[in-house]
Amino acid sequence: MFRVVLFALLGLLVLHGTAQAEVRLVRPVRMIVPYVPGGGTDTLGRLMAAQLSESLGQQVVIDNRAGGGSTIGTHMIAQANPDGYTIGVVDAAFVTNPSLVPKLPYATPKDFSLIALVATAPMVLVVSSAGPYRTVRDLVSAAKGQAGKLTFGTAGAGSATHLAAEQLRIAAGIDVIHVPYRGSGQSMTELMGGHLSFAFTTPGTARPHVAGGRLRALGITSATRSIVMPDVPTFNESGITGVDTTTITGMIGPSGLSREYVRFMNAAVAAAVNSPEVRQRYAAMGYESTLLTPEQYAVRVASEIAKWRKLITEAGIKADSP
Repeated sequence: MFRVVLFALLGLLVLHGTAQAEVRLVRPVRMIVPYVPGGGTDTLGRLMAAQLSESLGQQVVIDNRAGGGSTIGTHMIAQANPDGYTIGVVDAAFVTNPSLVPKLPYATPKDFSLIALVATAPMVLVVSSAGPYRTVRDLVSAAKGQAGKLTFGTAGAGSATHLAAEQLRIAAGIDVIHVPYRGSGQSMTELMGGHLSFAFTTPGTARPHVAGGRLRALGITSATRSIVMPDVPTFNESGITGVDTTTITGMIGPSGLSREYVRFMNAAVAAAVNSPEVRQRYAAMGYESTLLTPEQYAVRVASEIAKWRKLITEAGIKADSP
């Protein structure tokens, strides 16, 4: 009897030590991406999945579940079994949808376990290189002198490109006209064709057009100059504060994931993001590696939700229908 009890106690100690120090995965992990293949969030997710597959010793399989402005796939993450075999990648919509979607089928962040913030990307204000604007101040002065005449294109109502433009409109006190499109590609084409006055886009989208002489970058929404486009001044440098839209890409799971698993996966994500290959690919796409702990990520999410709720309410923004 003594030996049985001793072995049982030893077994409990081993299990306890393993739970604290190590998480073992015994089958493939599903990574839900709430968008169609090919976009920025999907590409970031695939980069992460490839690196994590090697470090975890289990394949991380991408599962694209698009629709509803990312709400369908995000809802699937919330409903998943919190056993560690379903995780997801989310972007700025994760923190703006709580204010944009009237009947969101989940509660953010209550219905999720926040694992890690992995990448950020500021927005860049661009104009046609054939146009007259060479600085943010040039554009603002023209907008004030021609109230209700200048137009800006976005990737859709409620998109990050729209929110950045609304921040500029409010901060600079200008009256400009919103022209929404079904994606940033079309708005860039219209801008280069001279049919729009300005637009916001990501550095990854802006950089090749700027390098090719088709667009001119006037300002970037990061607090300091971006390593991706170091020649572009910040809005603070241009004398305009409050224009700070930044897309954030993070990894989440359903609520109820164990604390050990969340920390284990956060460490695995950190190792993947710090790999030279991922950092190089991020930079090529216009993203900057931005690692946060689960606790720091939770603070960032709460802050972002509050910030966008204030702007969306003040500007009366309504999201496009899915």
